Amino acid sequence: MLSGIMNPTVDPSIFDPTGLAAIKRGVKSNDPQALKATARQFEALFMQMVLKSMRDATPREGLFDSEQTRLYESLLDQQLSQALTAKGGTGLAAMIEKQLSRVDEAPAAPGNGLPLNPEATPHPLPPSQGVPLPLPDSRDFVSRVWPEAIEASRVTGIPAHFMVAQAALETSWGRSEPRMADGRPSHNIFGIKAGRAWTGAVAEAATTEYENGISRQRVERFRAYGSYAEAFRDYASLLLSAPRYAGVVGTQDAASFARGLQRAGYATDPMYAAKLERIIGGGTLRTALAG
Repeated sequence: MLSGIMNPTVDPSIFDPTGLAAIKRGVKSNDPQALKATARQFEALFMQMVLKSMRDATPREGLFDSEQTRLYESLLDQQLSQALTAKGGTGLAAMIEKQLSRVDEAPAAPGNGLPLNPEATPHPLPPSQGVPLPLPDSRDFVSRVWPEAIEASRVTGIPAHFMVAQAALETSWGRSEPRMADGRPSHNIFGIKAGRAWTGAVAEAATTEYENGISRQRVERFRAYGSYAEAFRDYASLLLSAPRYAGVVGTQDAASFARGLQRAGYATDPMYAAKLERIIGGGTLRTALAG
C-alpha cells in the first residue's frame, strides 16, 4: 500500500511529481484512502485558482511588485490551498470523493453529486449543488470565431489561438461583448474603441480602465461591426498599420505576443499580459479547441 495515502493526515501533493504518481497508483487500485486524497487535491487546485483570481483583482505596483515576488506568491498559494483543504475546505472534496466511489455503479440521476463530466447532465446544476463550469460557453465562443481567426492569422502571421485567447480575455469568452442600444451584438470582441476617426456604428458599454494602477469604471464608445469577420479584419488592420505593434505582428511566442501588446499600450490593465498568457496556455482554451 501507499504509505503517504494510508496516513489520513498526510496526502501526497499533485504539485510534487512523486506525490502525483502515488495518487494515480492508489486510484487505479481503488484504494479508499487514495480516493480521499485525490478529492482533496482537486479541492486544493480549486482553492489555488480562487487565490489566484483574488490576486489578479488586486492592483500591483510599488517596490514589492516583481517577477520574484509573484513567484513566491505562487508558491505561497500552493501551500495555502493545501492547508485550507486539510482543515475542511469548502466541502467540495467530500462531494468529489462520493462521486469517485460510485464510478463502477449505475449512473445517478442528475443533481445527485458533482458530475466529473459537465456534459453528462442534460441541465446545468444550480449554484448550490456544484461549481459553475465555463466549458460549454468557451467551446461555443471558439467555434463562432475560429474560422475568422484562421483568416486573420494568415494575414498577420499571429497564431489563431493567440487572437482567440485575446478575444476571450476582452469579452469573458463572449459573455460581455458590447451591445448596441437596441440589444443587437456589436461583434466587437477585441475591445477596440470608437475614436473621432471612426465613422461606423457605435456601441456604448461600461468598462474598467486603470489610471496610475487604480481601476475606474466608465462608459466608453466601442466600434460596432456587422460580423465577427469584420471585427477580425479591423483588428488585423490595426495591428498591421500602427508602428507600435510592429513587434507583435508575426510573433509565434505567447509571452512575446502578450507582453508586446501591453508595451504597445493596447490595454491599461497592468496585468493584461499575464492574464492573456494564462489564457493562451490554459486548459479552458485547449479543451475548447479540442471540442
